[in-house]
Amino acid sequence: MTYAREIDELTKRIEQGGEAWSAIDAQAAARMRLQNRFRTGLDIAKCTAKIMREDMAAYDANPADYTQSLGAWHGFIGQQQMVAIKKHFGSTKRRYLYLSGWMVAALRSEFGPLPDQSMHEKTSVPALIEEIYTFLKQADARELGGMFRDLDAAREAGNDTEAKRLENAIDNYETHVVPIIADIDAGFGNAEATYLLAKQMIEAGACALQIENQVSDEKQCGHQDGKVTVPHEDFLQKIRAIRYAFLELGVEDGIIVARTDSLGAGLTKQIAYSKEPGDLGDQYNAFLDAEPVDASQIQNGQVFISRDGQLMAPKRLPSNLYQFRAGTGVDRVVLDCITSLQNGADLLWIETEKPHVEQIAEMVDKIRETVPNAKLVYNNSPSFNWTLNFRQQVYDAWEKEGRDLSQYDRAKLMSVDYDSTELAQEADAKIQSFQADAAKRAGIFHHLITLPTYHTAALSTDNLSKRYFGEEAMLGYVKNVQREEIRQQIACVKHQNMAGSDIGDDHKEYFAGEAALKAGGKDNTMNQFAA
Repeated sequence: MTYAREIDELTKRIEQGGEAWSAIDAQAAARMRLQNRFRTGLDIAKCTAKIMREDMAAYDANPADYTQSLGAWHGFIGQQQMVAIKKHFGSTKRRYLYLSGWMVAALRSEFGPLPDQSMHEKTSVPALIEEIYTFLKQADARELGGMFRDLDAAREAGNDTEAKRLENAIDNYETHVVPIIADIDAGFGNAEATYLLAKQMIEAGACALQIENQVSDEKQCGHQDGKVTVPHEDFLQKIRAIRYAFLELGVEDGIIVARTDSLGAGLTKQIAYSKEPGDLGDQYNAFLDAEPVDASQIQNGQVFISRDGQLMAPKRLPSNLYQFRAGTGVDRVVLDCITSLQNGADLLWIETEKPHVEQIAEMVDKIRETVPNAKLVYNNSPSFNWTLNFRQQVYDAWEKEGRDLSQYDRAKLMSVDYDSTELAQEADAKIQSFQADAAKRAGIFHHLITLPTYHTAALSTDNLSKRYFGEEAMLGYVKNVQREEIRQQIACVKHQNMAGSDIGDDHKEYFAGEAALKAGGKDNTMNQFAA
């Protein structure tokens, strides 16, 4: 609905209210409506699911149209990402936010910092989704408020051309509210627990939920050792539970991202149920590390399975876990992915130990033999040493070409001594093109960095602390923070405005008219940043 149409409709409603509504201004009410166009989290989930579905179709048509996101652990962080994206690129198209379970555990738990093992309060996940969207909606209100003030100024100056331009910009305003891909870990319990948490996350606004095939109570970060997977049917129950949650809440386009940790997981907690040879349970059990049974060597409590008509004893560890055969990780990943897509998942996530386009592509090629349009969400993880990995990849490629590598030590390629070398420059070029290359070659629809703002917060705080508490003192803040904010036009330099002071002034004027006590007068020190 256009701005003018909103005013017309509200004018009619206010007239119906009679004398009691005579002090209500239709234009002010229309502005408030436009500043808060999303009434509920479900409104957000439905809108952003549609965005993602359209982006997925665009990627299928052209892999150059991949999408990206950065992880956010606070509403303000997510808000500033979107403010920056709109500032630098003019549009939020194909840019999302990621909600990392790792960062929830490390930064949002009442227990304090925790490892990524699903020990944090599961309700903190939907709470963070709601918080992020609160901040994104506030960014809309702030930006639109500035446009309304500019419109008033243009009208007062009699500048009809500028007023028309602003009215058109308001009617075609692009929101800061974008899709969030939210991490539900392994579901925090059984399928029913997964369903209940999924509902809360969707009601908070999430249109895309990422779930992994680890055991809930043995959950580990995908980049750590000790991961334990579940049989396929256990995982598929949780995928179905999430789909039911989406459908129950009316978010029919909701997206499920099925993550497999099988590449790095060598253990399982259960032997899968199997009815007949070749079924899904039998395929899962075929990966178990098992030995033929010697009747004379049977031990107390030993477990047996039948494989190809032979009685076999799976290797069982003191932890009561079963071990997979070495070298089966890729085959398990491929089966996991195909099975997930055939049972309701929309996107895949393959957790790898390094960022290598061909390694990912080889698995995707096998998956696409069965599901041709399979697409991935990929973790451009800070757990990878990107510099060392890509320098070693270039080194290995050059070695195959027979090039002279005598000036390089492969094990020490991270050294600053190599930064200006041809090898380092080629490696950086490959890092720069990694997302585009992997989108084209390896089916990666969405690239994300899980924990970037965890690291940027630590780095910037370290640098500020070193300077402010050192010899630079106040100059350490002014030179490296405030001066840069001003010169780079970072909106937060006017922190009162970013926190909503001007929005509050607008409301005071709507509610109290001439009696409004506004904060944005001539004595507001934020005016020092107008120049």
